[in-house]
Amino acid sequence: MDRRSFGPTKRDVPVIGQGTWHLERARRADAVAALRRGLDLGMTHIDTAEMYGDGAVEELVGEAIAHRRDEVFLVSKVLPQNASRRGTVRACEASLARLKTDRLDVYLLHWPGDHPLEDTIAAFEQLHREGKIRAWGVSNFDVADLDAALEIAGPGRIACNQVLYHLKERAIEHAVIPWCERQRAAVVAYSPFGSGDFPGPRSKGGRVLQDIARAHGATPRQVALRFLGRRPSLFAIPKAATVDHAAENAGAGDLQLTDAELARIDAAFPRGRRPKELPTL
Repeated sequence: MDRRSFGPTKRDVPVIGQGTWHLERARRADAVAALRRGLDLGMTHIDTAEMYGDGAVEELVGEAIAHRRDEVFLVSKVLPQNASRRGTVRACEASLARLKTDRLDVYLLHWPGDHPLEDTIAAFEQLHREGKIRAWGVSNFDVADLDAALEIAGPGRIACNQVLYHLKERAIEHAVIPWCERQRAAVVAYSPFGSGDFPGPRSKGGRVLQDIARAHGATPRQVALRFLGRRPSLFAIPKAATVDHAAENAGAGDLQLTDAELARIDAAFPRGRRPKELPTL
């Protein structure tokens, strides 16, 4: 599994991690087994949030990583409505309890909200001083939001920005990725398969993915994941609810695409114009 430095954290993290949104909808035993299989295959970055299943997914993750916490690069998120100075601390402590751990590797603000960002960041820094989080970051932040966070926190504090990114939605390439790369913040792609909109085998783009996949003995989804992780700043967190899907996702971590293949994918899925607002789910 390819690993790389995760923003300013100085931690080596696998390019392919494990997302958990809607994982509570899967059979619990299957979901836990999938997460554990992912760990076995090197996908040690696990992302979750207090929002997912109203805390049920954090409990599921806690079960999956029991006795293996030191292997895991563990990330969770605070909801914007909870992200006051005191609310952020309370939310983090509740997440830690559900996850049955004493610290998070990164704690994120799930999306910009109404509480002053100064208060949320002050809470993040407090949690960092107390050893409850090792770093903090943001999610669904456009450039203006990132600028505001940078002005408050200063350089080198924003570990990552977790954003929507898949082959049919490449808006972050216009400004968000360049901003994060200038500030040495990691970019984490959520819903990297398009949340039910993965290119079909009969589509023009789908045929390109299949052709490249055959050349590598891989699958189209593995090719797509590797494209999304083609730059040193980029990471992806696909969800898997079965051990077979976890194994398929992990296989993308060792896939090496040529410059010509990357160019073919780029041409098949043009990024389009920069939208007025950052796309989210």
